Amino acid sequence: MKRILTSVCFVFTVVFLAAQEAPEGLFIGSKAQDFKAKDQHGKPVQLKELLKKGKVVLVFYRGQWCPYCNKALSRLQDSLQLITGKGATIVAVSPEKPENIALTVEKTKAEFPVLYDEGLKIMKAYDVEFEVPENTITRYRNAGLDIEKSNGANGKYLPVPAVYIIDKEQTVTYRFFESDYKKRPSVKEILDNL
Repeated sequence: MKRILTSVCFVFTVVFLAAQEAPEGLFIGSKAQDFKAKDQHGKPVQLKELLKKGKVVLVFYRGQWCPYCNKALSRLQDSLQLITGKGATIVAVSPEKPENIALTVEKTKAEFPVLYDEGLKIMKAYDVEFEVPENTITRYRNAGLDIEKSNGANGKYLPVPAVYIIDKEQTVTYRFFESDYKKRPSVKEILDNL
């Protein structure tokens, strides 16, 4: 009986600790961390500098290989004038290597900054990064997708698809954080929150 009780406690502890490690993202009212990274043109982009002009729509996406990400980024590009017309800037962040970000830009026609998150610094600061389970990595490889190759030094980490609107005071005023990578906010929802 003691052995069973010990085993049950161990299992609950492991499950509890695993749950504690799941990303939660930033919440509305949180202070957004400043960051600096290079965009698709090799130009440095810093959050604090962008916020001097107005709000920032910060988008985390998985990679050029993700059709849901490409569709979401394409919709944002199609509505870029509506978003910039409200005084906001769009910035997209990915763990993929710069050459793969170039493929994202080619597929989505993105004219807004698309950043390579070297060392996952931005994803960690916004609590959106997670390690892809080995069985999923294997399944993706069998389908011809090698996330570790696409990400380079960032390995087998991806962001939970998330969108934040950050105001001039560096406060999160809108949050979309969804572990189901097939779900993304509509452009209308983003515009309504700007």
